[in-house]
Amino acid sequence: MCGIAGWVDFGRDLTEERLTIDAMTDSLGKRGPDARGVWVAPHAALGHTRNSIIDLAGGVQPMAAEDNGRTTAVLTYSGEVYNFKQLRSELEGRGHRFRTRSDTEVVLRSYLEWGVDCALRLEGMFAFAVWDQRTEELVLIRDRMGIKPLFYKALPEGLLFGSEPKALFANPLVKATVDADGLRELFSTAKVAGQSVFRELRELPPGHTLTIGRKGAKLRRYWALEAREHTDDLDTTIATVRGMLEEIVTRELVADVPLCTALSGGIDSSSITALAAIARAEAGDEAVRTITATFVGYSENFRPDDQRDTPDAPYAAELARHVGADHTDIVLGTADLIDPAAREAAIIAQDMPTMLGDMDTSLYLMLRATREHSTVALTGETADEIFGGFKWLHDEELVGLDTFPWIAAEKRQQGSRNGQGRGLFGAGFLDKLDMYGYYADNYRQTRAETPHQDGESPREHRMRELSYAHLSRWLPMLLDRGDRLAMASSLETRVPFCDHRLVEYVYNTPWEYKIFDGREKSLLRAATKDLLPKSILDRPKSPYPVTQDPTYTQALHREFSAVLSDSNSPILPFLDVEAAWQAVKDPTGVAHEWHSRSNIEMALGFDFWLRHYGVEIDV
Repeated sequence: MCGIAGWVDFGRDLTEERLTIDAMTDSLGKRGPDARGVWVAPHAALGHTRNSIIDLAGGVQPMAAEDNGRTTAVLTYSGEVYNFKQLRSELEGRGHRFRTRSDTEVVLRSYLEWGVDCALRLEGMFAFAVWDQRTEELVLIRDRMGIKPLFYKALPEGLLFGSEPKALFANPLVKATVDADGLRELFSTAKVAGQSVFRELRELPPGHTLTIGRKGAKLRRYWALEAREHTDDLDTTIATVRGMLEEIVTRELVADVPLCTALSGGIDSSSITALAAIARAEAGDEAVRTITATFVGYSENFRPDDQRDTPDAPYAAELARHVGADHTDIVLGTADLIDPAAREAAIIAQDMPTMLGDMDTSLYLMLRATREHSTVALTGETADEIFGGFKWLHDEELVGLDTFPWIAAEKRQQGSRNGQGRGLFGAGFLDKLDMYGYYADNYRQTRAETPHQDGESPREHRMRELSYAHLSRWLPMLLDRGDRLAMASSLETRVPFCDHRLVEYVYNTPWEYKIFDGREKSLLRAATKDLLPKSILDRPKSPYPVTQDPTYTQALHREFSAVLSDSNSPILPFLDVEAAWQAVKDPTGVAHEWHSRSNIEMALGFDFWLRHYGVEIDV
């Protein structure tokens, strides 16, 4: 995985803008610590920072293709194309000759052979830009599921782009202005494809291409989730899911650098780990490495909450023993979580604060520690979205409401009745955002977009709507978070469950198959039952952990008190200051409940964001 940036402008000579191009590229240094490169022509400039994964000596970027000594196309590319070996063979059969073993060159040659339609041939996670010197056009392409990020800003005679907003902010043409729509996106847990927090930026939607030339820009969708009749019976469906997972995991283990799995002890990551262990053993490779994040004293003093019934570490350890993994526990303490440098690094990585608080900080620290011995990590992300794992999908009251069920679930908790992370912001400020009106519009659009099969029962119709909502509105938040927090430590994360072929197949599987044993994720459990210990097969879903150490909340209160006492704190105009002081003065009880705590974490993050980025709020 790497960082990409670039600038196309038909109204200026970009060979005179080398310092700015360098700054845009260097802002993405953590995405690619192994090498950097810049290619500049009069009207196009491409930058790249490389995290070497395959063909360490080759694959240097930006990569140019030549014909009779003349440059025809130049590529800057981030991601992994898992079918690159098959594509390489096909391209060689069509007369292409390769200089490297890298998937980068396969992507470049694929573009030369099929043009923008090369996107249809690529299987994996990717975001890349090709400058076509023959037509003087820039082509941006993003993977089907949106695993890899890609932001851009339209210019009067061109375009700026980058893997992250920080790359565009390194160009003086871009200002960090956030309006009401951007704030809604910031606070939302139902994302809108293409929308950015920052007013001047857009994100290329998943499954889209964007072509920019002298005649303007053309945005085109090359992939969309479709409804198709599912003709397989239950046993065939289970066998198909198992076969697909075996093939997906095996090809995502390909790397020329150390690799591990992020193991929580839940069925998702345990399935990936077990399949990886088998594949590595069959290939004669060393035991699979596994990583688990936990907190000091967490397992011993664990208390169930509204989402988590059990701690991760004991189950992860059991699975690691079961498959013979080389296992490591990353144990974090309150001092690690409250460290301002770590919390700020998590915000900078994402270019914005989030309501996830210590979950972001601990994930950042876990991924940073993982990078000390692995360059690639496979995760269990996306299994809940495709197999129906979330608790709210099995709560008839929430399923029956005319909104996103996870939004409705927020209102059940005292600390998030005004929305997760929004509890201390002022009523006037929140009224301008009208988050529930925003959610209502978004929800209506989501329902209208949902692909349906003919003849669906009312129950099937409803559950397909919710499945689509999770894939199109909830999942993008988690994919972006996972990518950005991992790449902040130069760690490539791969998401086998996000393979678009698996997503398409399971999306069209009847809901009754997904709960055939009376529980969540029935298909996945059945497909992997011979691989996992019974305790893990029977374990209810438990989301990413939050610390339960009361001293963490106390430390947050002290820090927030200092912010409230500073009349120059930029967040003060946006807060309900009376409510904020009341939260600080409550050292016990509900203030320690994680939903309530996230209100303080969000306020502190928002304050840092305003200071660090010089954000202009325009509402």
